Amino acid sequence: MTPDAPVRVMVVDDSAVVRGLITRMLKSDDRIEVVASCSNGEMAVTQAPRKQPDVIILDIEMPVMDGLAALPKLLAAWPSARIIMASTLTQRNAAVSLRALSLGATDYLAKPTSDKLNASEDFRRDLVEKTVALGRAGSAAPARTVVPFPPRPAAARTGAPRRPRIIAIGSSTGGPQALLTVLGNLKPSVQCPIVIAQHIPATFTTVLAEHIARASGRPCVEAKDGMDVRAGHILLAPGDYHLQLAREADRVVARLSQSAPENFCRPSVDPLFRSVAQLYGADACALVLTGMGSDGCNGARVIAAAGAPVIAQDEATSVVWGMPGAVANAGICTAILPLPMIAGHLAGLFQGAAA
Repeated sequence: MTPDAPVRVMVVDDSAVVRGLITRMLKSDDRIEVVASCSNGEMAVTQAPRKQPDVIILDIEMPVMDGLAALPKLLAAWPSARIIMASTLTQRNAAVSLRALSLGATDYLAKPTSDKLNASEDFRRDLVEKTVALGRAGSAAPARTVVPFPPRPAAARTGAPRRPRIIAIGSSTGGPQALLTVLGNLKPSVQCPIVIAQHIPATFTTVLAEHIARASGRPCVEAKDGMDVRAGHILLAPGDYHLQLAREADRVVARLSQSAPENFCRPSVDPLFRSVAQLYGADACALVLTGMGSDGCNGARVIAAAGAPVIAQDEATSVVWGMPGAVANAGICTAILPLPMIAGHLAGLFQGAAA
Protein backbone atom coordinates (compact mmCIF):
# COMPACT_ATOMS: atom_id res chain seq x y z
CA MET A 1 0.00 0.00 0.00
CA THR A 2 1.44 3.35 -1.05
CA PRO A 3 0.99 6.33 1.30
CA ASP A 4 -1.61 8.00 -0.94
CA ALA A 5 -3.55 4.81 -1.80
CA PRO A 6 -7.00 4.45 -0.23
CA VAL A 7 -7.40 2.16 2.76
CA ARG A 8 -9.00 -1.10 1.59
CA VAL A 9 -11.86 -2.20 3.87
CA MET A 10 -13.98 -5.33 4.27
CA VAL A 11 -17.30 -4.96 6.11
CA VAL A 12 -18.63 -8.11 7.84
CA ASP A 13 -22.13 -7.97 9.37
CA ASP A 14 -25.14 -10.26 9.12
CA SER A 15 -27.54 -7.32 8.69
CA ALA A 16 -27.77 -6.08 5.10
CA VAL A 17 -29.08 -2.76 6.40
CA VAL A 18 -26.12 -2.29 8.76
CA ARG A 19 -23.63 -3.36 6.08
CA GLY A 20 -25.14 -0.82 3.73
CA LEU A 21 -25.05 2.01 6.26
CA ILE A 22 -21.46 1.29 7.31
CA THR A 23 -20.39 0.98 3.67
CA ARG A 24 -21.93 4.36 2.81
CA MET A 25 -20.26 5.99 5.80
CA LEU A 26 -16.89 4.61 4.75
CA LYS A 27 -17.36 5.54 1.10
CA SER A 28 -18.11 9.13 2.10
CA ASP A 29 -14.38 9.53 2.75
CA ASP A 30 -12.13 9.41 -0.33
CA ARG A 31 -9.30 7.92 1.74
CA ILE A 32 -11.27 4.68 1.99
CA GLU A 33 -12.24 2.01 -0.54
CA VAL A 34 -14.73 -0.72 0.44
CA VAL A 35 -13.50 -3.84 -1.35
CA ALA A 36 -15.82 -6.49 0.14
CA SER A 37 -19.08 -6.87 2.04
CA CYS A 38 -19.80 -10.19 3.81
CA SER A 39 -22.78 -11.46 5.79
CA ASN A 40 -20.92 -13.90 8.05
CA GLY A 41 -17.46 -14.83 9.27
CA GLU A 42 -17.09 -17.87 7.04
CA MET A 43 -17.58 -15.77 3.92
CA ALA A 44 -15.10 -13.21 5.24
CA VAL A 45 -12.41 -15.85 5.83
CA THR A 46 -12.82 -17.02 2.21
CA GLN A 47 -12.83 -13.50 0.76
CA ALA A 48 -10.00 -11.93 2.80
CA PRO A 49 -7.02 -13.38 0.87
CA ARG A 50 -8.68 -12.49 -2.44
CA LYS A 51 -9.70 -8.94 -1.53
CA GLN A 52 -6.60 -8.18 0.59
CA PRO A 53 -8.20 -5.61 2.92
CA ASP A 54 -6.10 -3.34 5.11
CA VAL A 55 -8.93 -3.15 7.66
CA ILE A 56 -11.80 -5.53 8.47
CA ILE A 57 -14.90 -4.24 10.32
CA LEU A 58 -16.09 -7.42 12.06
CA ASP A 59 -19.47 -7.85 13.71
CA ILE A 60 -19.61 -10.14 16.74
CA GLU A 61 -23.06 -11.74 16.56
CA MET A 62 -23.57 -13.51 13.21
CA PRO A 63 -24.95 -16.84 12.00
CA VAL A 64 -22.79 -19.56 10.37
CA MET A 65 -19.60 -18.18 11.96
CA ASP A 66 -19.61 -15.37 14.52
CA GLY A 67 -16.96 -12.71 14.88
CA LEU A 68 -15.00 -14.31 17.71
CA ALA A 69 -14.78 -17.63 15.84
CA ALA A 70 -13.83 -15.87 12.61
CA LEU A 71 -11.12 -13.69 14.19
CA PRO A 72 -8.27 -16.24 14.40
CA LYS A 73 -9.17 -17.64 10.99
CA LEU A 74 -9.06 -14.16 9.44
CA LEU A 75 -5.71 -13.45 11.08
CA ALA A 76 -4.39 -16.73 9.65
CA ALA A 77 -5.91 -16.18 6.19
CA TRP A 78 -4.80 -12.55 5.81
CA PRO A 79 -2.37 -11.59 8.62
CA SER A 80 -1.74 -8.01 7.47
CA ALA A 81 -5.33 -6.88 8.09
CA ARG A 82 -6.17 -4.77 11.12
CA ILE A 83 -9.46 -6.01 12.59
CA ILE A 84 -11.97 -3.72 14.30
CA MET A 85 -14.64 -5.51 16.32
CA ALA A 86 -18.03 -3.82 15.96
CA SER A 87 -20.68 -4.63 18.53
CA THR A 88 -23.80 -3.19 20.06
CA LEU A 89 -23.41 -1.92 23.61
CA THR A 90 -24.15 -4.85 25.86
CA GLN A 91 -22.12 -6.13 28.79
CA ARG A 92 -21.64 -9.46 27.03
CA ASN A 93 -20.39 -7.84 23.83
CA ALA A 94 -18.03 -5.65 25.84
CA ALA A 95 -16.49 -8.77 27.36
CA VAL A 96 -16.30 -10.47 23.94
CA SER A 97 -14.68 -7.38 22.37
CA LEU A 98 -12.01 -7.20 25.07
CA ARG A 99 -11.38 -10.92 24.66
CA ALA A 100 -11.03 -10.34 20.93
CA LEU A 101 -8.34 -7.74 21.60
CA SER A 102 -6.36 -10.32 23.54
CA LEU A 103 -6.71 -12.70 20.56
CA GLY A 104 -5.36 -10.25 18.00
CA ALA A 105 -8.09 -7.75 17.12
CA THR A 106 -6.75 -4.21 16.92
CA ASP A 107 -9.67 -2.11 18.11
CA TYR A 108 -13.41 -2.01 18.73
CA LEU A 109 -16.38 0.14 17.79
CA ALA A 110 -19.54 0.63 19.81
CA LYS A 111 -22.24 0.15 17.19
CA PRO A 112 -25.59 1.89 17.75
CA THR A 113 -28.75 -0.07 17.10
CA SER A 114 -29.70 -0.10 13.42
CA ASP A 115 -32.50 2.45 13.90
CA LYS A 116 -30.00 4.97 15.33
CA LEU A 117 -26.97 4.06 13.23
CA ASN A 118 -27.69 6.37 10.30
CA ALA A 119 -28.13 9.39 12.58
CA SER A 120 -25.04 8.81 14.68
CA GLU A 121 -22.39 11.33 13.65
CA ASP A 122 -20.16 10.20 16.53
CA PHE A 123 -20.16 6.62 15.20
CA ARG A 124 -19.46 7.77 11.64
CA ARG A 125 -16.52 9.89 12.79
CA ASP A 126 -15.09 7.08 14.95
CA LEU A 127 -15.56 4.55 12.15
CA VAL A 128 -13.81 6.67 9.54
CA GLU A 129 -11.00 7.94 11.78
CA LYS A 130 -10.17 4.50 13.18
CA THR A 131 -10.30 2.90 9.75
CA VAL A 132 -7.94 5.46 8.22
CA ALA A 133 -5.56 5.54 11.19
CA LEU A 134 -5.30 1.75 11.43
CA GLY A 135 -5.08 1.30 7.67
CA ARG A 136 -2.26 3.83 7.44
CA ALA A 137 -0.49 2.42 10.51
CA GLY A 138 -0.58 -1.06 9.04
CA SER A 139 1.10 0.15 5.86
CA ALA A 140 3.85 2.13 7.57
CA ALA A 141 7.43 0.99 7.54
CA PRO A 142 8.74 -0.51 10.79
CA ALA A 143 9.27 2.28 13.25
CA ARG A 144 12.49 3.15 14.97
CA THR A 145 12.54 2.40 18.69
CA VAL A 146 13.90 5.18 20.86
CA VAL A 147 14.70 4.05 24.38
CA PRO A 148 16.34 6.87 26.35
CA PHE A 149 15.19 10.44 25.78
CA PRO A 150 16.91 13.32 27.53
CA PRO A 151 14.75 15.54 29.72
CA ARG A 152 14.00 18.93 28.28
CA PRO A 153 16.02 21.65 30.08
CA ALA A 154 12.97 23.04 31.84
CA ALA A 155 12.46 19.69 33.57
CA ALA A 156 15.99 19.37 34.88
CA ARG A 157 16.12 18.92 38.64
CA THR A 158 18.89 18.80 41.16
CA GLY A 159 19.26 16.14 43.82
CA ALA A 160 17.57 12.76 43.87
CA PRO A 161 14.48 12.35 41.66
CA ARG A 162 11.17 12.62 43.48
CA ARG A 163 9.23 9.45 44.12
CA PRO A 164 5.87 9.93 42.30
CA ARG A 165 2.84 10.25 44.54
CA ILE A 166 0.51 9.44 41.64
CA ILE A 167 0.67 7.96 38.14
CA ALA A 168 -1.77 9.33 35.56
CA ILE A 169 -2.22 7.36 32.33
CA GLY A 170 -3.85 8.31 29.04
CA SER A 171 -4.57 5.82 26.24
CA SER A 172 -6.86 5.15 23.31
CA THR A 173 -6.55 2.82 20.30
CA GLY A 174 -4.64 -0.26 21.43
CA GLY A 175 -4.85 1.01 24.99
CA PRO A 176 -6.61 -1.87 26.75
CA GLN A 177 -3.87 -4.36 25.88
CA ALA A 178 -1.14 -1.79 26.59
CA LEU A 179 -2.67 -1.07 30.00
CA LEU A 180 -2.79 -4.78 30.83
CA THR A 181 0.87 -5.14 29.83
CA VAL A 182 2.09 -2.18 31.88
CA LEU A 183 -0.06 -2.71 34.95
CA GLY A 184 0.29 -6.48 34.85
CA ASN A 185 4.07 -6.13 35.09
CA LEU A 186 4.18 -3.32 37.63
CA LYS A 187 6.17 -4.25 40.74
CA PRO A 188 4.48 -4.24 44.17
CA SER A 189 6.88 -1.45 45.20
CA VAL A 190 4.81 0.95 43.10
CA GLN A 191 2.18 1.77 45.68
CA CYS A 192 0.89 5.18 44.67
CA PRO A 193 -2.61 5.73 43.25
CA ILE A 194 -3.01 5.17 39.51
CA VAL A 195 -5.67 7.06 37.53
CA ILE A 196 -6.53 6.29 33.91
CA ALA A 197 -8.41 7.99 31.10
CA GLN A 198 -8.91 5.43 28.31
CA HIS A 199 -11.11 6.31 25.35
CA ILE A 200 -13.74 3.60 25.66
CA PRO A 201 -17.54 3.23 25.42
CA ALA A 202 -19.46 3.41 28.67
CA THR A 203 -20.52 -0.25 28.70
CA PHE A 204 -16.92 -1.40 28.32
CA THR A 205 -15.51 0.34 31.38
CA THR A 206 -16.68 -2.11 34.03
CA VAL A 207 -15.30 -5.07 32.08
CA LEU A 208 -11.97 -3.33 31.42
CA ALA A 209 -11.62 -2.49 35.12
CA GLU A 210 -12.15 -6.16 35.97
CA HIS A 211 -9.48 -7.20 33.45
CA ILE A 212 -7.01 -4.67 34.86
CA ALA A 213 -7.69 -5.82 38.43
CA ARG A 214 -6.99 -9.44 37.47
CA ALA A 215 -3.87 -8.61 35.48
CA SER A 216 -2.37 -6.22 38.03
CA GLY A 217 -3.41 -7.84 41.31
CA ARG A 218 -4.55 -4.38 42.44
CA PRO A 219 -8.05 -3.11 43.11
CA CYS A 220 -9.31 -1.40 39.95
CA VAL A 221 -12.78 0.11 39.57
CA GLU A 222 -14.68 2.64 37.55
CA ALA A 223 -14.29 5.96 39.31
CA LYS A 224 -17.38 7.28 41.05
CA ASP A 225 -17.91 10.90 41.99
CA GLY A 226 -16.44 11.59 45.43
CA MET A 227 -14.49 8.31 45.57
CA ASP A 228 -11.20 8.49 47.49
CA VAL A 229 -7.95 8.31 45.53
CA ARG A 230 -6.00 5.67 47.45
CA ALA A 231 -2.46 4.31 47.31
CA GLY A 232 -2.22 0.93 45.58
CA HIS A 233 -5.63 1.39 43.92
CA ILE A 234 -6.47 2.07 40.28
CA LEU A 235 -9.32 4.34 39.17
CA LEU A 236 -10.56 4.18 35.58
CA ALA A 237 -12.57 7.04 34.07
CA PRO A 238 -16.08 5.79 33.24
CA GLY A 239 -17.12 5.93 29.61
CA ASP A 240 -18.78 9.24 28.65
CA TYR A 241 -17.49 11.03 31.79
CA HIS A 242 -14.43 13.20 32.30
CA LEU A 243 -12.41 12.21 35.36
CA GLN A 244 -10.63 14.90 37.36
CA LEU A 245 -9.16 14.94 40.85
CA ALA A 246 -9.94 17.43 43.59
CA ARG A 247 -8.88 18.02 47.17
CA GLU A 248 -11.44 17.88 49.96
CA ALA A 249 -9.94 18.67 53.37
CA ASP A 250 -7.17 16.09 53.78
CA ARG A 251 -8.44 13.79 51.00
CA VAL A 252 -8.03 13.65 47.24
CA VAL A 253 -11.24 12.50 45.53
CA ALA A 254 -12.49 11.73 42.05
CA ARG A 255 -14.76 14.22 40.34
CA LEU A 256 -16.83 13.18 37.32
CA SER A 257 -18.45 15.50 34.82
CA GLN A 258 -20.18 15.41 31.47
CA SER A 259 -18.87 18.79 30.42
CA ALA A 260 -18.14 19.22 26.72
CA PRO A 261 -15.84 16.66 25.10
CA GLU A 262 -12.23 17.71 24.60
CA ASN A 263 -10.48 16.59 21.42
CA PHE A 264 -13.82 14.92 20.55
CA CYS A 265 -13.33 12.68 23.60
CA ARG A 266 -15.17 12.06 26.84
CA PRO A 267 -13.39 10.89 28.88
CA SER A 268 -10.50 13.03 27.72
CA VAL A 269 -6.96 12.69 29.02
CA ASP A 270 -6.29 16.43 29.13
CA PRO A 271 -8.66 17.33 32.01
CA LEU A 272 -7.33 14.44 34.10
CA PHE A 273 -3.71 15.45 33.52
CA ARG A 274 -4.45 19.12 34.30
CA SER A 275 -6.08 18.25 37.61
CA VAL A 276 -3.21 15.92 38.53
CA ALA A 277 -0.68 18.66 37.79
CA GLN A 278 -2.62 21.13 39.92
CA LEU A 279 -2.78 18.82 42.95
CA TYR A 280 0.54 16.99 42.76
CA GLY A 281 2.91 19.22 40.79
CA ALA A 282 6.40 17.70 40.53
CA ASP A 283 5.24 14.68 42.55
CA ALA A 284 3.13 13.39 39.64
CA CYS A 285 4.05 11.09 36.77
CA ALA A 286 2.28 11.03 33.39
CA LEU A 287 2.25 8.10 30.98
CA VAL A 288 0.83 8.37 27.45
CA LEU A 289 0.17 5.07 25.71
CA THR A 290 -0.90 4.15 22.18
CA GLY A 291 -3.83 6.05 20.69
CA MET A 292 -5.12 8.16 17.81
CA GLY A 293 -5.05 11.93 17.82
CA SER A 294 -3.28 14.17 20.31
CA ASP A 295 -5.47 14.01 23.41
CA GLY A 296 -3.28 14.27 26.51
CA CYS A 297 -0.57 16.41 24.93
CA ASN A 298 -1.76 19.72 26.39
CA GLY A 299 -2.31 18.17 29.80
CA ALA A 300 1.12 16.53 29.64
CA ARG A 301 2.63 19.95 28.96
CA VAL A 302 1.16 21.18 32.25
CA ILE A 303 2.52 18.14 34.12
CA ALA A 304 5.96 18.61 32.51
CA ALA A 305 5.95 22.32 33.34
CA ALA A 306 5.42 21.38 36.99
CA GLY A 307 8.67 19.40 36.84
CA ALA A 308 7.13 15.92 36.82
CA PRO A 309 8.23 13.11 34.46
CA VAL A 310 6.28 12.45 31.29
CA ILE A 311 6.73 9.03 29.64
CA ALA A 312 5.49 8.06 26.16
CA GLN A 313 5.17 4.67 24.52
CA ASP A 314 7.44 4.39 21.50
CA GLU A 315 6.28 4.21 17.90
CA ALA A 316 7.38 0.66 17.22
CA THR A 317 5.16 -0.85 19.93
CA SER A 318 2.18 1.50 19.54
CA VAL A 319 -0.85 0.41 17.54
CA VAL A 320 -1.19 4.07 16.54
CA TRP A 321 1.51 6.57 17.47
CA GLY A 322 -0.83 9.54 17.65
CA MET A 323 -1.15 10.46 21.32
CA PRO A 324 2.31 9.33 22.45
CA GLY A 325 3.82 10.73 19.26
CA ALA A 326 2.29 14.15 19.94
CA VAL A 327 3.83 14.19 23.42
CA ALA A 328 7.19 12.96 22.11
CA ASN A 329 7.27 15.52 19.31
CA ALA A 330 6.39 18.29 21.76
CA GLY A 331 9.75 17.69 23.43
CA ILE A 332 8.31 17.24 26.92
CA CYS A 333 9.14 13.56 27.54
CA THR A 334 11.65 12.30 30.04
CA ALA A 335 11.51 8.88 28.37
CA ILE A 336 10.12 7.30 25.18
CA LEU A 337 10.01 3.57 25.76
CA PRO A 338 8.92 0.28 24.17
CA LEU A 339 5.84 -1.09 25.90
CA PRO A 340 7.67 -3.98 27.68
CA MET A 341 10.09 -1.54 29.32
CA ILE A 342 7.57 0.88 30.79
CA ALA A 343 6.66 -1.05 33.97
CA GLY A 344 10.34 -1.44 34.88
CA HIS A 345 10.98 2.24 34.25
CA LEU A 346 8.09 3.22 36.53
CA ALA A 347 9.41 0.91 39.25
CA GLY A 348 12.79 2.58 38.85
CA LEU A 349 11.28 5.95 39.67
CA PHE A 350 10.29 4.52 43.06
CA GLN A 351 13.86 3.42 43.67
CA GLY A 352 15.17 6.92 43.09
CA ALA A 353 16.44 6.44 39.53
CA ALA A 354 15.05 5.29 36.18
CA ALA A 355 15.41 1.61 35.42
